[in-house]
Amino acid sequence: MLTKFETKSNRVKGLSFHSKRPWILASLHSGVIQLWDYRMGTLIDRFDEHDGPVRGVHFHKSQPLFVSGGDDYKIKVWNYKLHRCLFTLLGHLDYIRTVQFHHECPWIVSASDDQTIRIWNWQSRTCISVLTGHNHYVMCASFHPKEDLVVSASLDQTVRVWDIGSLRKKTASPTDDILRLSQMNTDFFGGVDAVVKYVLEGHDRGVNWASFHPTLPLIVSGADDRQVKIWRMNDTKAWEVDTLRGHMNNVSCVLFHAKQDIIVSNSEDKSIRVWDATKRTGLQTFRREHDRFWILSAHPEMNLLAAGHDSGMIVFKLERERPAFTVSGDSLFYVKDRFLRAYDYSSDKEVQLIPIRRPGSNSLNQLPRSISYSPTENAVLVCSDIEGGSYELYVVPKDSYGRGDTVQEAKRGIGGSAVFVARNRFAVLEKSSNQVLVKNLKNEIVKKSPLPIATDAIFYAGTGNLLCRSEDRVVIFDLQQRIVLGDLPTSFVRYVVWSPDMESVALLSKHSIVIADKKLAHRCTLHETIRVKSGVWDDNGVFIYTTLTHIKYCLPNGDSGIIKTLDVPVYTTKIYKNTIFCLDRDGKNRPIIIDSTEYVFKLHLLRKRYDQVMGMIKNSELCGQAMIAYLQQKGFPQVALYFVKDERTRFNLAIESGNIEKALESAKKIDKNDHWYRLGVEALRQGNAGIVEYAYQRTKNFGRLSFHYLITGNLDKLSKVMKIAEVNNDIMGQFHDALYLGNVRERVKILENAGHLPLAYITASIHGLNDIAERLASELGDNVPSLPKGKKASLLIPPSPVLSAGDWPLLLVSKGIFEGGLDDTGRGTEEDYEEAADADWGEGLDIADVDNIQNGDISMVLDEEGLHDENDEEGGWELEDLDLPPDAETPKTGQNARSSVFVAPTPGMPVSQIWVQRSSLAAEHAAAGNFETAIRLLSRQLGIKNFSPLKSQFIDLHMGSHSYLRAFTSAPVISVAVERGWSEAAVPNVRGPPALIFNFSQLDEKLKAGYRATTVGKFSEALRHFLAILHTIPLVVVETRREVDEVKELIGIVKEYVLGVQMELKRKEMKDDPVRNQELAAYFTHCTLQTPHMRLALVNAMTVCFKAQNMITAADFARRFLDSSPTNEKQIKMARQVLQAAERNMKDATQLNYDFRNPFVVCGATYVPIYRGQKDVTCPYCSTHFVPAQQGQLCTVCDLAVVGSDASGLLCSPSQVR
Repeated sequence: MLTKFETKSNRVKGLSFHSKRPWILASLHSGVIQLWDYRMGTLIDRFDEHDGPVRGVHFHKSQPLFVSGGDDYKIKVWNYKLHRCLFTLLGHLDYIRTVQFHHECPWIVSASDDQTIRIWNWQSRTCISVLTGHNHYVMCASFHPKEDLVVSASLDQTVRVWDIGSLRKKTASPTDDILRLSQMNTDFFGGVDAVVKYVLEGHDRGVNWASFHPTLPLIVSGADDRQVKIWRMNDTKAWEVDTLRGHMNNVSCVLFHAKQDIIVSNSEDKSIRVWDATKRTGLQTFRREHDRFWILSAHPEMNLLAAGHDSGMIVFKLERERPAFTVSGDSLFYVKDRFLRAYDYSSDKEVQLIPIRRPGSNSLNQLPRSISYSPTENAVLVCSDIEGGSYELYVVPKDSYGRGDTVQEAKRGIGGSAVFVARNRFAVLEKSSNQVLVKNLKNEIVKKSPLPIATDAIFYAGTGNLLCRSEDRVVIFDLQQRIVLGDLPTSFVRYVVWSPDMESVALLSKHSIVIADKKLAHRCTLHETIRVKSGVWDDNGVFIYTTLTHIKYCLPNGDSGIIKTLDVPVYTTKIYKNTIFCLDRDGKNRPIIIDSTEYVFKLHLLRKRYDQVMGMIKNSELCGQAMIAYLQQKGFPQVALYFVKDERTRFNLAIESGNIEKALESAKKIDKNDHWYRLGVEALRQGNAGIVEYAYQRTKNFGRLSFHYLITGNLDKLSKVMKIAEVNNDIMGQFHDALYLGNVRERVKILENAGHLPLAYITASIHGLNDIAERLASELGDNVPSLPKGKKASLLIPPSPVLSAGDWPLLLVSKGIFEGGLDDTGRGTEEDYEEAADADWGEGLDIADVDNIQNGDISMVLDEEGLHDENDEEGGWELEDLDLPPDAETPKTGQNARSSVFVAPTPGMPVSQIWVQRSSLAAEHAAAGNFETAIRLLSRQLGIKNFSPLKSQFIDLHMGSHSYLRAFTSAPVISVAVERGWSEAAVPNVRGPPALIFNFSQLDEKLKAGYRATTVGKFSEALRHFLAILHTIPLVVVETRREVDEVKELIGIVKEYVLGVQMELKRKEMKDDPVRNQELAAYFTHCTLQTPHMRLALVNAMTVCFKAQNMITAADFARRFLDSSPTNEKQIKMARQVLQAAERNMKDATQLNYDFRNPFVVCGATYVPIYRGQKDVTCPYCSTHFVPAQQGQLCTVCDLAVVGSDASGLLCSPSQVR
């Protein structure tokens, strides 16, 4: 027995389930009727109008009604919505034992100790038939669920079946019941509406209960002779089929189970017995210590039963209804109707695999409890509670898919639970010794392992790991190393659900869910009042679970909510996008479409994906008080504003989020003084002078208004306020306004009018108003006040405001993330490229020193060239006036015109926030001061991980997109956003993108500077220019697609130069390694350089190789140089001479890692060739190639991105987003 709900009360004599709601009525011996919610475990209502015990109670199938009958001879019909009795039916002359509504007609049947059964019409509130024939108390009477029959049981030891067919025919006619009553047989107890069809005799004592089978022509009865009898009937007769013996006292109630082939009876012997209806044998007995059972009731739809006893009642189930299932990949495996079945989610097809044997033991709860599946071996473990816990191992033949007819003998064993822990190994819990037996597919023990805690169940926890459950904790146990990987105290866990990536686990108890990570580190706990049934993880890392009544969600931070209400309990198996796949209690697969908007919205808020949040607000129907409360609680009142219709709530949210315009709109609609006052306070805090003034005007708060005009310098309006004070006879206000204005005459006038003549005289005489002073002196006569001697009067003049009559701009800037300090993920030490002074391209080539060369002319020629040797202090190429051809220039952008006129923005959403919401460009996020999102964007778009080189650019961008105003020395500096492309004609409230200090034309200048430094051989300086370009490009914004292509082209150009210059600097460090020296010089000639630089590199490489007697290689460089159409006669001559020398001696003195015939690219870190066809990895930003070993390292060329990481590509223009 699975007890679902239990109450403690007076003796329960009557019970009735509601057909739809989770309610049960219990009528008590004390006269009270209780209405319980058995799912929540709460008492909903109590009805207390009967005098004495209430023995019968019944819910109507569809109306909000129930009927009760008691020892006060009354039948009462109640409306549970109105919480009152509608009417009382009188007519019985003794205790009423049972009452029941008819399933179709407006009838009630009642059985009474007055030896009659009455049928009442509850609509006309009259008795329409009296069934007489029993000659002792009638203990129960009930309608047949389908036919026009009534069965009754009486202490006269008989069960009677009555035919009420003629009553049905009569009531079908339109004549009224009242008219028909007059036509009834004059004998009150006569009447031909109902006739006895059968009298069933066989019990030796009084019969307490009789009930029909829901579908078959069977009746079951229970009596004081302690027997339960089964009767069969046909059209003409009825007969006893069998007797069930076993009860030790009077049988008080008995009924057929609607779903299973069983009979349930209870008795005054304090037991409930379950019998097999076909074999007529006892299956199970449930006993209570002290309480006799009196009544049984079955739920009309669900698999629930209820029993009433001396001290309350219990609601229970005989068997678990949860189908055993497991999910593997795209398939669901489950047991239904003694078959193992597979359901494919993608094709929505279900196939029968193999039959599962159900043992013929005499007890309930034999169904499989859990399944474990090994996909590689196609093996299934089916666990059940038979023999205290056992398992069966089946291997599903590949060819049986879809047939399900191959009966195979399963390998069996005893064990608390069994799960696969590897491809061909499964673990079985041996509770007696508290150890796990690991077995192979032949069911042979491979090894034994003692468990770290007293375990009563084991679950899968990844390959080779088990999750062991005890009463109050779970642990993850590694079977190989025999160590505990994780430990978590928790209430009794019933089910374990792992996320698809095995990173998170949900532990489901009866009324709680604990979410933890793979090491059982606790994340959050949820408590539910209604029982938790199942759960599944969705792709976003949200846990979706079901209770008896709802589908709900749990976010990673523990926030939860309802997705959908359920009519019947279901068990989730998988979630795909907006579809949850479930199994119901009948083993049917049900896809349920859900609306995931709410939890996805909350998840985006939690993960700070504000762009997605704004998108959802615009496109989704999100509303409701719960959502507003959630947003407020989480600190997003500005987002909640979009959902609210109620003006007061809108006002509060707007004030909370500082949205002064929205607050003003709401204040106008509410128009209450306290709202205007709060608006004024907030507007003053923001420096919005116009709204402050408006709010004070609306509340007629002239004192505040005067002071406001004083500090904003609005003296005209201050004069008007003074006049208003005069009209209102507000003398103090008038005097204050005169003080603020510095109007002495007005002050004297006010004092005089108020009767303060001495004060008026002093004021006039101090300020030199002699004519007025004399007039006042004459009025005062002898009472003229004397002025203090030796005191020097000073004039009281109000200060002049610095900023007159305007708003103070107040823009918020979010705190940058650089404060925390950026980890330098790059190299530990930065190379120092400052040795530009002694940089030089050419090696001293003294051909006369080279052996085997007899030609003196060459040495003369080279001496004339004056190619300097290593010790030349000047450095550089020593080539004057080398003009770069036009193709060396990169295109300019004409986007640097910017107006510097400042327009004070209206307070509201900070401009920086608008920039961030509208843009996917990292530069604009950095300009807004939102460095965190800028870093995230660059990381996603270009794979950048080292942000140290970009720190100064970020700060410059942010500072450059804002201007700063000083108001007073004591006031804070006001920052003002500067917009790109602002013009006089622009709409004031429409925000343009931020003004950026970096533009494409600046890069053009830097490129030229780099070229110049390269030409004169100042390689460290050149490298600095080129790297500056690479570090600026991620934060450059251009307008057109053509410019985007030019930016990408520029990255390619600069990358080649950085690589080449780095190799040349490296070569200079390796003077004592001639082989490496030649290789690096050679690789330099394979970088894509401008033609003049390529010629210089070729001459350089030719010189180095010639000196090292590598004639073949030197000749190749000479040929390539001559093919480049050089113009310098001296160099042409030298190259030809090298060719001639090489022809006489065609050999290389040393072997180089260099094959000029085979195309290659150079690795940016190791400086070795990667020939065509060899594997390589590239930098996602600058596209430099690297050997595979460099995967995951920082790119040595751009010093920003991680080699080989995924990136979506450069985003540097709004045109790429549109």
